[in-house]
Amino acid sequence: MPTKESKPNLSHSQATEIIKRLYGLTVSVIRPLPSYDDQNIYVAPSEGGEYVLKVMNSADSHNTTIIELQTHAMNFLHQRGLPAQTALPTLTGQLMSLEEFDCGFGLQKYLLRLLTYLPGTTVAKITTSPQILYDVGKMAATLDTVLLQMEHPNISVLQREDFIWNLASVPLLNQYIHVMDGDPVQKVVKAVLEQYQIQVVPKLPMFRKCKMLFSFRCQHFYVSMFFLKHFYCIAGINHGDFNDHNLLVKPDGPTKYKISGILDFGDMSCGYFIFELAITIMYMMIENPNPVDVGGPVVAGWESVFPLNEAERDSLYLLVLCRFCQSLVMARHTVIQQPENEKYLMITARTGLRHLCHLWELGKEEVERIWFQSAAQFGQP
Repeated sequence: MPTKESKPNLSHSQATEIIKRLYGLTVSVIRPLPSYDDQNIYVAPSEGGEYVLKVMNSADSHNTTIIELQTHAMNFLHQRGLPAQTALPTLTGQLMSLEEFDCGFGLQKYLLRLLTYLPGTTVAKITTSPQILYDVGKMAATLDTVLLQMEHPNISVLQREDFIWNLASVPLLNQYIHVMDGDPVQKVVKAVLEQYQIQVVPKLPMFRKCKMLFSFRCQHFYVSMFFLKHFYCIAGINHGDFNDHNLLVKPDGPTKYKISGILDFGDMSCGYFIFELAITIMYMMIENPNPVDVGGPVVAGWESVFPLNEAERDSLYLLVLCRFCQSLVMARHTVIQQPENEKYLMITARTGLRHLCHLWELGKEEVERIWFQSAAQFGQP
């Protein structure tokens, strides 16, 4: 897991030099952008265009195969009409470059890419109408179904075991829950983790996820190299962080918005479709004045592409609560590592704490009634 020592902190002069050396571009405008454990820098070259220099933390920079696959996925989605960023090739034709810098903790290697800058306003900054929430749910389901078509020889690396942000890894929170010692909400978090084991784990085999196909060899025969070259691992892939700061919108008429950008594929992993929906609902609640009402339109949008089965519907409430728990616990943990970044790291936690407790007090039956009745009625006159 990234630590304070692994987060990059390039100066503007370092970033300007890199962009000139790797891309042949002369920076005209440069400014920092928010980030969790990487570094994002907005740049506008005098040659034209707008970009984001994304510098990965030194811990994740070792995972070049995963970063390459994320970049491939972004290009794949962009080619199919989804508003994802793409990476600009370097002067030598590479989509990413491993560079060595001293950001205050000695020389370390950081993987960087120059991504297209997508204009728009984050969903977190607008008043979300039921229609835009419906569109967000629909986009999340569309993204996951489009990614089913993606082929890549290294796609199996997205089977990220013990990846803390995957909803299959909820039990791993137990090793971090001590950061909430003394906080009354710790009792709720522990109860949610217990219910995950009791209510969700037995249903995992009933959640939809494409089967994994791996190249193989038998005892008495080897698969030909030609066959291996064209034999890909196929998996259900989640964006994994479909949140209100990773979705951009732009005006679509006097009172409406449409989605104009999907950012940050750093949490991509193989997962169940229902995970993506739960993550999306949770984050759309964060800035909403009526958070419980969010679920209905998002579910309606999702089911317009990918209807839920009974096991998925029955687990959605708890999975949303589990994502709140992941966000709250890991934010507290990360603030200990990066106290200087507390304001950004605690964005979700500040309201998320209240939302988690409210959902827990309302209970599964009442929340499901609100969500599914609203979803069934969405769009009806």
